[in-house]
Amino acid sequence: MNIANNWKEYEIIDMAEGEKLERWGKVYLVRPDPQIIWKEKTFPNKWKNINARYNRSKTGGGNWEYVNHLPKAWQIKYRDLTFNIKPMGFKHTGLFPEQAINWDWMIDKIQKAKREIKVLNLFAYTGGATVACSYAGANVCHVDSSKGMVSWAKENIISSGLQKNPVRFIVDDVNKFVGREIRRGNKYDAIIMDPPSYGRGANGEIWQFENNISDLVKLCTKVLSEKPLFFLINSYTTGISGTVLENILRINIDPKYKGQFSSGEIGLPMTNSKLILPAGIYGRWEA
Repeated sequence: MNIANNWKEYEIIDMAEGEKLERWGKVYLVRPDPQIIWKEKTFPNKWKNINARYNRSKTGGGNWEYVNHLPKAWQIKYRDLTFNIKPMGFKHTGLFPEQAINWDWMIDKIQKAKREIKVLNLFAYTGGATVACSYAGANVCHVDSSKGMVSWAKENIISSGLQKNPVRFIVDDVNKFVGREIRRGNKYDAIIMDPPSYGRGANGEIWQFENNISDLVKLCTKVLSEKPLFFLINSYTTGISGTVLENILRINIDPKYKGQFSSGEIGLPMTNSKLILPAGIYGRWEA
């Protein structure tokens, strides 16, 4: 497992009974996590002073319970990157800290390439990967079907001081956008995607991971440049192994692109503990 252990302003303080106690800068949150099935708290006294807890509803969804003052928005840094954090519906904050593993990997690949790299970031959400790739010097195309998430990504680019860098923001269904890029003859050196398990496009298009991921990867290979750098799939879909993502890449990426495939889990460490929280899977191809 690859562990995101370079954070200074985010940490898991404790986890038990289906919940994790987290520090986001100076803000302390309790949020549910289905992986946490053990009952024993390691540091029970540390659960007392929190800003908010997200309570799941038995009928679906849930709500934030404000215990102490919780800002509407605040910022946290990861290395030289600055992200805007906001409590959202369904427990989210606009950032997945475990993705720092992928950010570091992408930054390293782009900087070592020592050439102009064009990146296509699909299902790009609030732009964690977009910010990382832009910071590394890449020309990034950020695509998401949610106008609100794209606006949030723009905020993250600005807060990280990257607003003068070439970033193209697109609100669209990813399949339709990639199809148009194929017709236009546009090519990319790196492709990133973090598809949801289920979702709807900008015009109500239905996405189901198991049914659509392989076709999308096949489609995306048609916009790869002559000398691609990497192709990364990240997923949180329950029941899917990282090896499945690696298999899909092996099946669809032409052998003419000489490189290597890999896959695995990403996770978050708990401070002052040997416990690790599994937090996602990935499949990669790299030149």
